[in-house]
Amino acid sequence: MVQDTRQLNREAVLTALFASRPASRKLIAERSGISPATVTRSVEQLLAEGIVTETSEIISESRGRRAVELDIVADRHFAMGIDFGATNTRILVIDLLGRTIVRRSVPTPTHEDVELLTEWLAREVTATAGDAWDRVASVCLGMPGAVGRQRTVSNAPNLPQVETPGFLDGVEKALARPMGFDNDANYALLGELHYGAATNSPNAAMLTIGFGLGAGLAIDGRILQGERGLIGEFGQLPIGPLGARLEHMVTGSGIMRRAAEAGVALAEPAELFAADAPPALLGLRAQFDQALSIVLAAVTVACDPQTIVLGGGIATSLAPALDRYRIALEQSLRVSPAIVTARLGAYSGAVGAAVAAVHRIYAQLGVHPDTIVRLPGGDAIVVDLPPLGG
Repeated sequence: MVQDTRQLNREAVLTALFASRPASRKLIAERSGISPATVTRSVEQLLAEGIVTETSEIISESRGRRAVELDIVADRHFAMGIDFGATNTRILVIDLLGRTIVRRSVPTPTHEDVELLTEWLAREVTATAGDAWDRVASVCLGMPGAVGRQRTVSNAPNLPQVETPGFLDGVEKALARPMGFDNDANYALLGELHYGAATNSPNAAMLTIGFGLGAGLAIDGRILQGERGLIGEFGQLPIGPLGARLEHMVTGSGIMRRAAEAGVALAEPAELFAADAPPALLGLRAQFDQALSIVLAAVTVACDPQTIVLGGGIATSLAPALDRYRIALEQSLRVSPAIVTARLGAYSGAVGAAVAAVHRIYAQLGVHPDTIVRLPGGDAIVVDLPPLGG
């Protein structure tokens, strides 16, 4: 019982420090509601564990006495986020305060079989971390498809290897680190919630529109997740002619397929959204706009978001039309969230995966879940840093 009380006090002190870092013992006592003497004992424990360090001296308000500020030892552990895509794999290493240590983007060898792809991924991840690998305590991997709680993956036609039974377990074994797995759109939304376009919108949604269509939904800053990972799989809705799935109406591959079926010349999906697009493309653009309006309406009624963030290659081409989509949604539902493009660009998924990985470390350290959901934040993430050591 004594040990339990000490552990609870330690966790309360650590939670208060994470929420208000750097902080004096007095401030931690005020924020945690624990007596100064108890705070001191817990701080000594955290100092001994190497989780907390003493930093600069400050002048206290009481009789000019000096107090020492405390802070988190940011490089005690590192977290890694991986956005495993059908075109590129993006890898990010962050410290406990969410500051970028290294980032890297490499083409994904989608032609490899499951075994070779697993070996390649493990090799690239450890090489990216370099000397920091020994201190990596948690890794999260985002990928296309619906990711279930039992480590099953479905609906990933652009990277079918991830659907192989045991693939996720194989990756974890190859990396020899505790791992979390989720849909890439969920992680992209988590990244935008903490560092991107949704930082002021605890209720938010993410649509990634590229080779495939992904969606992530969040309420009160928490990503909605189901048993089989099907929450947000709006692309599976049969809304097109003869039951064509919605995904085939709005994605890059779907646009190219429908253009070929219609006998319309189209070199790349971006041509569909050009301001000077020829009349032959107007019908295809109208179909796309209708399908996207359905997706936006489905997302809005699913979680009532304050902001919908659009990411992926197609989203870049949609920037000039965002206000038009918002007005159409408001006319249909009488309300409309803000519709914006991703602030983190191609790194939304890697950033979100890194945030999820550092959350796992926070939980292991004993930070309270209600505080974890708000951490990390600010402007710590900088995705254009050079590789570690370069």
